[in-house]
Amino acid sequence: MIVSIQEIGGGLAASQVELSWVMTSYLIGEIIVIPLSAWLARVMSTGGLITVSAAGLTGASILCSMAWDVRSMIVFRAIQGFFAGSMIPVAQTAAVTLFQGKRSTGLAVSIVAAIAGLAPTLGPLLGGWIADGFSWRWLFYINVVFGTLIMVSASLFVRIDKPNLTLLKGADYLGMVLMAISLGCLNYVLEEGYRWDWFSDDRIRMGTLISALSGIGFVIRTLSYAQPIVDLRAFTNRNFSLGCLFSFVTGVGIFCLTCLTVLFLGRVRGFIAWQNGNTILWAGLFQVSAIPIYIVLSKHLDLRWLLMFGLGCFGISMWLFTPITNQWQWQEMLTPLAFRGVAVTFALASTTTLALGGLAPDRVPSASGLFALMRCLGGAIGIAACGILLNDRTNLHFLRIAEHLTSANNELINRLHGMTARYAQSMGDSVSGQAAALKNLWLLAYREAQVQAFADAYLAIAVCFALSVMMVPFMHKVSPFRVRLPMR
Repeated sequence: MIVSIQEIGGGLAASQVELSWVMTSYLIGEIIVIPLSAWLARVMSTGGLITVSAAGLTGASILCSMAWDVRSMIVFRAIQGFFAGSMIPVAQTAAVTLFQGKRSTGLAVSIVAAIAGLAPTLGPLLGGWIADGFSWRWLFYINVVFGTLIMVSASLFVRIDKPNLTLLKGADYLGMVLMAISLGCLNYVLEEGYRWDWFSDDRIRMGTLISALSGIGFVIRTLSYAQPIVDLRAFTNRNFSLGCLFSFVTGVGIFCLTCLTVLFLGRVRGFIAWQNGNTILWAGLFQVSAIPIYIVLSKHLDLRWLLMFGLGCFGISMWLFTPITNQWQWQEMLTPLAFRGVAVTFALASTTTLALGGLAPDRVPSASGLFALMRCLGGAIGIAACGILLNDRTNLHFLRIAEHLTSANNELINRLHGMTARYAQSMGDSVSGQAAALKNLWLLAYREAQVQAFADAYLAIAVCFALSVMMVPFMHKVSPFRVRLPMR
């Protein structure tokens, strides 16, 4: 959807700030429900939760397609994210359960994790094609087809367990509220902090305080309550803690690379939505191609080596983006996007097995929700951080470029005179020609400042992955076939 956000903004007469909330509201809804997915699956059954989630996602998509202004869209997107959020952790748990007792258990989890990473890659292509060829409202109409298919399939074929409505009695509802408030306020602070100069604004200070206090309250409540919603004690397991860290960093890589690349192509290259999606598609193709290779290698190699390879490919991908120029398009991006595609498969699949494989069977469902939450938080925090970095570094680079745009720069003066003459001739007015030439010069300087800022953002993410690679040896070895989950 990110590649088509401008089309949505034009259709709803929304500002850039309001458009950012169209994206953020979805993440807030998603992040809130993900930790609850294990408990909801026990209450409604795995098949029941998938059916209800698909039905809710379908209904919310219909509402989004009918949005009459940007405020209604923000609300409907939050609902959509809430129903969509439980899909990934529940799918991981279902894969483990369905393949229980078979040698393919670990591989099933790994394949689900790898395929789950395809959405941020293939989504831009489909979304761009729909937005350019039809209307932005069709971005949501298409969800009705897939949502209905999932809803019917889950209700008919997913027979893993039975609902247990007795869990509704004695559930930690206070913990749910505290968690929702903490995560929701955290997203608000990350989204709005830069625009309001962070803690110089009363609303940002209040949001931070509420997020911190409710987060502390949630941790205390969860560790002391008899039936907590999530099992925070899973973090005492080294593999799970490091796995969540790697899941967070991987979320930064997946979402931020897509976001940065789409923004670059739109702002600097002037690409339309379909062109953006077509460029990002290359990462998806390499990601799918890497799945069978990963399956073969995971049977013979230590998964920690495969994880280091995946994280390393992520870092290489980001590093290859750092020489970016204003002339880059899909040909120049092919190699770094290829590394990114391979990285997603190896990093996600290996991290999932290493993180969940070291836990006791009864802790896997709850832990899978926390694990998926970390990837989404990585995406949310990473996108916010990249936005701040792009703004700050663009201003810095623009000032540095402007320092050289003086009358002492003979090359600049000659070029400015040439542009002034051309514009004056076409406009019939020397004053207007000079103004147009100065404006063109400003745009060129700002464009180059943006390009350098994008390079800085890619470099910062590359450093994060380099540090992550060095931490992989601290994980314990886990067999890809070790993950087991008892039938409920």
